[in-house]
Amino acid sequence: MSYTYNPIYTHFQGDKISRSELMERMVVETIQKSKMPDEERSWGKVFELKHSSSVAQIGRILAQKRGLNEEMAVIICAMHDIYVDHTGRVTDHAHKGAEIAEQMLKKTKKFNKAEIALIVKAIHQHSDKHEKSKNPYVELVKDADVFDCGLYTGVHDAYVYEKSPKICKAYFARIKKVRKELGLPYDARWDKIEFIEQAKGYEKDKK
Repeated sequence: MSYTYNPIYTHFQGDKISRSELMERMVVETIQKSKMPDEERSWGKVFELKHSSSVAQIGRILAQKRGLNEEMAVIICAMHDIYVDHTGRVTDHAHKGAEIAEQMLKKTKKFNKAEIALIVKAIHQHSDKHEKSKNPYVELVKDADVFDCGLYTGVHDAYVYEKSPKICKAYFARIKKVRKELGLPYDARWDKIEFIEQAKGYEKDKK
């Protein structure tokens, strides 16, 4: 007797994948197909691939913790930097990315208007870490995004260098909140708005 092997897990291959897997795959393909040379990209393709994937997984975990729709959370988080993935540029990427995300979602013909509106809204607002939204999915992608970035060595000082103390405090507050939510050890770095990692000696005027 012979058997035909039909894998239960698709590894993101073929047409029989979920909507979230489809959008995650489209994000990866967008990065891979982008013609912008890596040396001209703001972050580089390696980080773009790592960040989109890990934020999606963090979003999945937070959705489970918070009792939110896991599928919507994963799609929002996977697509949150889609403008960067397309262009390699970060300027105003949240607002510009919302337009690209809407086009991509509509093209699949797998999402209704309410779902598209939710995903697009969360992507549009995800860079406003200093603002609190009443929409839990907007808050989720903000938290997942900054938490993932905070796991990389040197990011604390990069934030201190690039952003004002007020904005840094908002970012760091989100990181501390998620760490506590996930039961992770206390990390004193996120209490300090000063250089403590790789960028010692650099100074920048703060607004």
